[in-house]
Amino acid sequence: MTGPLSGLRVVELGGIGPAPFAGALLGDLGADILRIDRIPKAGVEPETPARFDFYNRNKCSVALDLKRPAAIEAVLAAVAKADALIEGFRPGVMERLGLGPDVCLAANPRLVFARMTGWGQEGPLAQEAGHDINYLALTGALHALGDADRPPPPPLNLVADLGGGALYLTVGVLAAVLHARETGRGQTLDVAMVDGVTHLMSAFQAFRQQGVWTDRRTDNIVDGGAPFYRCYETADGKWIAVGAIEPHFYANLIACMGLAAKDLPDQNDRSAWAAMRERFAAVFQTRTRDEWVERAAGRDACLAPALSIDEASNHPHMRARGAHVAFDGVTHPAPAPRFSLTPGGLRRAAPSPGCDSREALSDWGLSSSAIEALEATGALAQT
Repeated sequence: MTGPLSGLRVVELGGIGPAPFAGALLGDLGADILRIDRIPKAGVEPETPARFDFYNRNKCSVALDLKRPAAIEAVLAAVAKADALIEGFRPGVMERLGLGPDVCLAANPRLVFARMTGWGQEGPLAQEAGHDINYLALTGALHALGDADRPPPPPLNLVADLGGGALYLTVGVLAAVLHARETGRGQTLDVAMVDGVTHLMSAFQAFRQQGVWTDRRTDNIVDGGAPFYRCYETADGKWIAVGAIEPHFYANLIACMGLAAKDLPDQNDRSAWAAMRERFAAVFQTRTRDEWVERAAGRDACLAPALSIDEASNHPHMRARGAHVAFDGVTHPAPAPRFSLTPGGLRRAAPSPGCDSREALSDWGLSSSAIEALEATGALAQT
């Protein structure tokens, strides 16, 4: 193992979305991640081939039938050696399986039992189905996104699933593990995407109460309302992004555009923003995207090309940073953040369900006879 989390052991109950992403992030940084998957059904192909399931890289997979008592005992044996358990089921599912927090903490009093949901473990919506866009909607964040004359656009699933979910789960696990190592006491984490996104909205909640943020889309400083903080189409049908908030950067931007401050309204005159957006749009239509990038280079104009996914990995800065790496025959995002002494890395390709069952269970302390017994009862997929 390499990375700052080398020695951290995490059991992850197989699922989709933010919990697996958090597990992969911990794995990138050196943690030993044991993923408990369902036993694959014969003749049924997974929705995502393993090598493209980036959320499962740096993990080992054990496939168990959790409806069998022997499988539950195997999970508890792993839990007894773990620092943390991650699960992303609806509230009550782990209890019905016989793997609820009380049972797991009895097996390992130092365990961090991390529960990842959209709505949270309690509340009127706790048992309702949902996805990123639904959780985002409840926080006020979705309503604030997009153009005023169009429906709010879903910002991929980056904000609720990953920002408000996976990253808060990761921070929570690490904080609780530190506490457990100091005190010997584990605990349960209720990680809800609605909580995380609400926390991410801190500045905008404050701005709204201060009276400097309206509840209208495309009317505020960083929601596309400000002419100096939005995207513009260029002559070749591509896009550039400008973010020149500070006065000196704004001055650099308009100079780059060939405009003079004396011919424009005050930068922060909101009543003039709509007209300024139209004027800026007309200017940016006069050159191609790459011509604007070249014109702005070295001028601190806060202008960048809005690259496609394919273009991003080939941009000179991204290449110099090594932001993407070749691994297992495909291009992966590199581990982040970067550590000077204990760098993370890509060690294991994403596994197909159960492909590591014998090796992983043995590494986590189960004897050969116990593993064979699991296979004999059908509780463990044979590999």
